[in-house]
Amino acid sequence: MRWMAAMLGWAVAVYAGLALYLYVFQARFIYFPELPSRQVTATPADIGLAFEAVRLGTADGETLAGWYIPAPAARGTLLYLHGNGGNIGHRLVQIEVFHRLGLNILIVDYRGYGASSGKPGEEGTYQDALAAWAYLTQEKRRRPDRIVLFGESLGGSIAAWLAARHTPAGLILYASFTSVPELAQALYPMFPASRLARYRYDTRAALGSVRSPLLILHSPDDEIIPFSHGQGLLTAAHEPKRLVELRGGHNDALLLSREVYVQAVGAFVRTVVPAGAE
Repeated sequence: MRWMAAMLGWAVAVYAGLALYLYVFQARFIYFPELPSRQVTATPADIGLAFEAVRLGTADGETLAGWYIPAPAARGTLLYLHGNGGNIGHRLVQIEVFHRLGLNILIVDYRGYGASSGKPGEEGTYQDALAAWAYLTQEKRRRPDRIVLFGESLGGSIAAWLAARHTPAGLILYASFTSVPELAQALYPMFPASRLARYRYDTRAALGSVRSPLLILHSPDDEIIPFSHGQGLLTAAHEPKRLVELRGGHNDALLLSREVYVQAVGAFVRTVVPAGAE
């Protein structure tokens, strides 16, 4: 009996230790600025696009590095809020798609990513989004009704948060989740992960205050963020809204569903940003 009690005690200790690790070090499970590298090794020039390197200051004193990519006779502007892995240099394929749709593009690295200063955190990423919005609307004089927000994965939650506080022409969420607690519980069902989560990124709640048209892109094959999250976001959102199913995993759906992706995004942009230069 003693050995059974000892084994049980050991198992409980290991379980508690792992739960404590998840709680204390959960930022390591959310932010991956060095995946595959923090260094920005490619620019829009590599795909033949002219761009401006920009440096944005945030309200709390950080400096964000990014690019502004103008489009000839642009019909509008896209604010690109990327996912939690890598940096702006890993988004050239997506940038090219939006540029061909006649959109100027602003993409910035969050604090702690790429050449941006600081350390990532939930409130900090929201401040980063506000700084990017201010740059477009104040320095570039872009009209809010000509700005489309695009949020990829984690960036979808940040984009929804921003759209709840301002009113862009439209909001696109690509492979995004309902909230960190709900996603954590799905990824780590053996732990009370939703209760351990110190980060919220509550996309579902933010959508309750968004009045802009919404396009959701998600794949039923997504192995990281379940398709049910995309469906949950659709349910939470106001009209007009649409969910387009892609195919492929979390990191290759764009490549495997490029035609569907381009058609859906193109139709959405043409609807929310009518023809005519800014």
